[in-house]
Amino acid sequence: MTDLEAALRGAVRGEIAFDVTSRALTTMDASNYRRVPLGVVAPRDAEDVAAVLAVCRERGVPVVPRGGGTSIAGQATGTGVVLDFTRHMNRLVSLDPDARTAVVEPGLVLDRLQEAAAPHGLRFGPDPSTHSRCTLGGMIGNNSCGSHSVAWGTTADSVRELTVLTAGGERLGLGPGWAGAPDGLRALVDGELARLRTGFPDLPRRISGYALDALLPENGADVARSFCGSEGTLGVLTEAVVGLVEAPRARALAVLGYADEAGAAEAAAGLLPLGPLTVEGMAADLVPSPAGLPRGGAWLFVETGGDTEAEARARAEGVVRAADVIDALVVTDPAGQRALWRVREDASGTATRMADGSEAWPGWEDCAVPPARLGAYLRDFRGLLTAHGLRGTPYGHFGDGCIHVRIDFDLLTAAGVARFRRFSEELADVVVAHGGSLSGEHGDGQARAELLPRMYGEETVALFERAKAVWDPDDLLNPGMLVRPAPLDANLRFSVLPREPVDVAFGYPADGGDFSAAVRRCVGVAKCRTTSAAGSSVMCPSFRATGEEEHSTRGRARLLHEMLAGELVTDGWRSTEVRDALDLCLSCKGCRSDCPVEVDMATYKAEFLHHHYAGRRRPAAHYAMGWLPVWLRWVSRARLAPVVNALAAVRPLAAVAKRLGGIAGERDVPRLAGETFSRWWRGRPAATGGGDLMVLWPDTFTEHLSPSVGRAAVRVLEAAGLRVALPPTLTGGALADGRTRAATALLTARRGRVCCGLTYVSTGQLDRARAVLLRTLDLMAPVLETSAPVVVLEPSCAAALRTDLPELLHDDPRAARLAARVVTFAEALERHAPDWTPPALDVPAVGQTHCHQHAVLGDAADRRLREAAGLTGELSGGCCGLAGNFGFEAGHYEVSVACAEDQLLPAVREAPEGSVALADGFSCRTQLEQLAGVRARHLAEALAEGLEGS
Repeated sequence: MTDLEAALRGAVRGEIAFDVTSRALTTMDASNYRRVPLGVVAPRDAEDVAAVLAVCRERGVPVVPRGGGTSIAGQATGTGVVLDFTRHMNRLVSLDPDARTAVVEPGLVLDRLQEAAAPHGLRFGPDPSTHSRCTLGGMIGNNSCGSHSVAWGTTADSVRELTVLTAGGERLGLGPGWAGAPDGLRALVDGELARLRTGFPDLPRRISGYALDALLPENGADVARSFCGSEGTLGVLTEAVVGLVEAPRARALAVLGYADEAGAAEAAAGLLPLGPLTVEGMAADLVPSPAGLPRGGAWLFVETGGDTEAEARARAEGVVRAADVIDALVVTDPAGQRALWRVREDASGTATRMADGSEAWPGWEDCAVPPARLGAYLRDFRGLLTAHGLRGTPYGHFGDGCIHVRIDFDLLTAAGVARFRRFSEELADVVVAHGGSLSGEHGDGQARAELLPRMYGEETVALFERAKAVWDPDDLLNPGMLVRPAPLDANLRFSVLPREPVDVAFGYPADGGDFSAAVRRCVGVAKCRTTSAAGSSVMCPSFRATGEEEHSTRGRARLLHEMLAGELVTDGWRSTEVRDALDLCLSCKGCRSDCPVEVDMATYKAEFLHHHYAGRRRPAAHYAMGWLPVWLRWVSRARLAPVVNALAAVRPLAAVAKRLGGIAGERDVPRLAGETFSRWWRGRPAATGGGDLMVLWPDTFTEHLSPSVGRAAVRVLEAAGLRVALPPTLTGGALADGRTRAATALLTARRGRVCCGLTYVSTGQLDRARAVLLRTLDLMAPVLETSAPVVVLEPSCAAALRTDLPELLHDDPRAARLAARVVTFAEALERHAPDWTPPALDVPAVGQTHCHQHAVLGDAADRRLREAAGLTGELSGGCCGLAGNFGFEAGHYEVSVACAEDQLLPAVREAPEGSVALADGFSCRTQLEQLAGVRARHLAEALAEGLEGS
């Protein structure tokens, strides 16, 4: 233990973490930069913060305050002690609806404040896109804004009082009238009044530099306002009093279509006198499909408010009349507005990758110019991109003259980094020429602070340094930010990654086969850190269960990044830190769809486990659960299912078996079916019919554990006029359909069963998975010679065939052909029996969309099929928590239950009487049965029961 760590442990009641994992998790924020801290402290209260400052001051160790770690300019990284306020100092202390104020701690997530204010008809005005995970302390540190800033301003406009601790340990209460000003600040300002009155651009989104002009007497000498945007360099915030605004009772959204981006940008400023809530802009190159949008090549999203829907609509229609547009659309329906806003919000995810999939990075994410200058600035900006051979797609807060953009900088080579610097310097000059600010929302950090002399001049920047010295004379707080900054091309997080591709098993086709590029996908915006899954979203169930950064998708990506870097995590694929962080990854694949840059942690986990256990003994659960298809086939061939079920019912025997197999003692072992699905199939009468041929995939779960699902699917598919066959069980054999009951095999044929390899993939047994999938492709050769779709009833198996198969066997063209054939049960009916009418069930449905279906397959066809059958209501999102082998493994039970309690179990408990519980995944059905005593049905079973009752 170091002297610093020992001193902190003796003085601080909160958690002290100097371990590799904790440091690795805080090396980066959402920027291009990386710094390795000495340790991380989660203070319990202001006294803890004071103790940390005292210990670090005595030893000359820097201190970096950190909230959600979503800063885009590098200001949440540092080499000293990082203060993590999200763990303990995250309370809403009080809320006064009459005064319209709230008292908050710095680690409080913005959405929690919004939820508390909403019942009073109030809200916090600023709303950054990271509202579900950014903290109030971080927002104050960056002076954050958001889409509603044209109505409610920046965070500084909502701050009333701040309680801070200086690096010297002095507790100050900041406010107007010089309240809380440290000694020397007033004298400094009094001596520079002329410079403060003339040296600061007058525009709504001036975030760059220190807001020293807020200390002018005509501005109320507001020390709290001046502190906003100081990026943790002046003092450490411990509590804040913030103002709330009245939320409109009704809203309308006007979407205005323009010929091009310049036309939209030039029109934005003219709409501000109409008092809109938002004026957001985007161009067509960020919209994969303009369906639902008015005609045009660019759009403004203008939101209006009112006491009634009619009043909000009238204001929106007034906006349309005042705007010179090609086309327009006004929507008052909340669902319709959400759908349109998703188009705009999805732009931020689209912007992180170029259309060809190449990488794009922050760094010039949020420059701002006077709104009237935006059109001209955008033309110059686009021209500069072209001159440097760079690409980027601007979008953002057109009404405030602030745009966001990710640019395809090459930050991996010396030549690329040099071009990054040249572009940055030239763009800074363009921004200044238009009277703008280098930062209009996210702060300067390391990305732009070096260029502040171009905006303010050397003398004003020297004034910033003097102000910093008044607050923090020893330069302990977040050094290298804002004043005396590190170069903008130093500490780049990519510089530590290997330059040669890492030898891996998966193909990573979207990343050029480069595992490092796959890990680089995580840009740190931390959508995975949301504490509640909105709507149908899944990511990240383990973080919501534990609240720990290492169990978020971002945290795991950070550890993999450090593993590849080899500086902190030094034992590569053998790393126990990475293994432990991945242990609670459910492989739900939610991040594959919910993450803005489609990080695929399930695949990364399988890759890691493959290398980690290469040549070594694996955990018992990998053999018990990973080889489940083999064990179940042996039981079936020996007809031992009744014996196994009987033994499993004897608790002492079951306990011993679970302990040996690495299975959680709290779990019941599912009962095996007395008759497998294939055996039932062989015994059924031959079917007749001339409909389209469907090849029904007999997955392990349907075959051995829930054959009723397979029987039901056959019943429904045949009732819809389709012809059903099973895959061959001999290479060179025929399809086992109703007219070809016995396959005649060649003498050289090999017997086997098709398998998606899911259990081997999820446990990282990738060599075995490849062998199983190669055998499956051999068996499926006759199917691939036909045009028949492959209907897969188990969503996890369908997802494995759609994604894992072609990515693992990327060198076998048959893999992509089979993946393209895979359809879900609902897709098969919709595509091949479009005129079939399902039975009218007319009951409410409750349950959960399978996480793999949400992430990989999509559920649009299922929604339409449920609606046609009269199954009303929405299925919940999230993950059931069992997730294949995850919830059965020893040590995972509590997290598994917590995941189920997130959405699934509450939805089932609150379901209307007479509801049918739907869950297409075997894991989901098992979780419901074991935790809620509810028998859920596959959609095929529900429809089959309807056919029998009709």
